[in-house]
Amino acid sequence: MLAFIQGFSSPIVYGSIGVLILGEILIFCFIIGLFIQNKRLKQKLHLFFSGKDGKDLEKILLEQLGETKALDQEIQELFEISNRLRELGMKSIHKTALLRFNPFKEVGSNQSFCIALLDGKNSGAVLSSLHTREGTRVYAKPVIAGLAGNFPLTEEEKSTIAEAIHGKTPSIS
Repeated sequence: MLAFIQGFSSPIVYGSIGVLILGEILIFCFIIGLFIQNKRLKQKLHLFFSGKDGKDLEKILLEQLGETKALDQEIQELFEISNRLRELGMKSIHKTALLRFNPFKEVGSNQSFCIALLDGKNSGAVLSSLHTREGTRVYAKPVIAGLAGNFPLTEEEKSTIAEAIHGKTPSIS
């Protein structure tokens, strides 16, 4: 029997036994790590499922999905309304300019005027008033994309339209 025990006394056998013990220690540490991770996961699940079972959770998720679909539909409707409002805004008058001037250099004062009323596409009308001793005359001319319609524009009218489009003060030469 002593010979049998002495047969195990070689360094290879001791090395193999050491490797086995080291492997068992590593496996033991790995099992402890898994145990701790499992315990943390159970705590999180307990908080998540507290007072509920799987059917309740499924019901909640389906309700949330329904609410999300309803909100998506409402967002789409609001987007369409926003586009319609943008289109209406482009059609409404929001570019204006006013120029007062004296058509007769030696006589009178700045009683005559031009008003440009344009939409988002620079279309609309320009109103001109010429004041004289005999009376006041008012003219309205269409403006299409910042240009004259079928009627020629005066320099004052062109300048007023440019001011409305670009936001600059008109200059008459």
